[in-house]
Amino acid sequence: MKRLPIILAALLCGGAYAQTEPLTLDACLRLAQENNKALAAAERQAQAAQFDLRSMKGNFFPSLSAAGVGLYSTSDGRLDIAGGSLPVLDKNGVPTGSTAYFPGLGLDYSLGWIYGGGVTLEQPLYMGGKVRTGYRMARIGSSLAAENRRLTEAEVIVETSRAYAGVVRAREIRRVAESYRRLLAELLRSVESARRHGIQPQNDVLKVRVKFNESELDLRRAENALRLATMNLCHYIGCPLGTPLDVAGDLPEPPAAAAPGTGDMTARPEYRMLAGKSDLAREQMRLARSERLPQIGLAGNYGYLHGLEVNGQNLLGSWGFSAGIRLSVPIFHFGTRSNRFRSARAKYEQAQAELESGGELLALEMTQAANNLDEALLERRLADTSMEAAEENLRMSRRQYEAGLETLSDYLEAQAVWQQASRTQVEARIGSYLRWLEYRKAAGLLD
Repeated sequence: MKRLPIILAALLCGGAYAQTEPLTLDACLRLAQENNKALAAAERQAQAAQFDLRSMKGNFFPSLSAAGVGLYSTSDGRLDIAGGSLPVLDKNGVPTGSTAYFPGLGLDYSLGWIYGGGVTLEQPLYMGGKVRTGYRMARIGSSLAAENRRLTEAEVIVETSRAYAGVVRAREIRRVAESYRRLLAELLRSVESARRHGIQPQNDVLKVRVKFNESELDLRRAENALRLATMNLCHYIGCPLGTPLDVAGDLPEPPAAAAPGTGDMTARPEYRMLAGKSDLAREQMRLARSERLPQIGLAGNYGYLHGLEVNGQNLLGSWGFSAGIRLSVPIFHFGTRSNRFRSARAKYEQAQAELESGGELLALEMTQAANNLDEALLERRLADTSMEAAEENLRMSRRQYEAGLETLSDYLEAQAVWQQASRTQVEARIGSYLRWLEYRKAAGLLD
């Protein structure tokens, strides 16, 4: 299954012969997400955070461990207890007046090999809040990793969409340049024919030829821009830079008017990451406070111990079970715990200040993006109106020029106005889409 994206990219990027249909925006976004290294790294980070969360959840449950120990010692010795007459006591502990003879006791002991092993089961009862705090920190870390993946994916969508729009813009600009060049070529043929018949002077031919040469330069620039934009798109979707791509040009239409109130700044991954860092700093402060609190744990052990020979007999050599409660109360550690808590509290206050400042900056960015979108939509409407006026002006100028009611310079000026209006319309159309894309990202709507 891992080879499927590679095969798909090879089929789409293997050249014009392998591309059976134009690339849509969704196809480019899909290829970009499959080939983007930063997005793959963010995905691995999110997976690692999930594993950390599962690991911290396991601290709530008992832990089972096996341990063994081996020790050899040459220590030995003897304990002698002298004998003699010992008083005899009754059941009440009162001497009866009689005695009994005790022959004495001699004990020879040696350590030799001491070894043992067993299985220990431990269950934390109260760790000062470390276990719960660690689990909450892992959960916040998992949320931060997920938001980082959202942020990376949004950046990939924005950059790939910009590259795709760049190809569409360059292609439309080339189309305008070709149309303008055809107009001038047709006019140049007409003027040269009129010059040969003595109807128009050579100066008119030179005027049109200058404009025609300028149109060739514009067309060359448009072709170079299209080639560069295509290479840029290839970079984002993971194709070789020299791959000839044919795009469908299916850019979504932005809304008719900006809606600055529909965005939610708190839904942006940047804001959620700032809030998550603040929560993480708060949990760090709780973790530092937990080091001052007592810790209680329950442990049970079942094992075997061998060692300590007395008079040639092993006193320890059997299986046994033991259980107990461990209580640890921190008292004093030369100010380490208090300074650690103060440091965590200072970092929490810093995170809170960054959250407030970052929230204001994100709100300003969303407002600015909404203003840019509103201006871009107005610019597009004005460009469409200007284009209609330029087309009508060109049509009327052609009729009047052909009827001999308008000079050549006026007709050339009408063609230049039409070309400029066409370029402005293309720029306004692409610009409105890009401003809409930026607004969606700033408003947290790019999912």
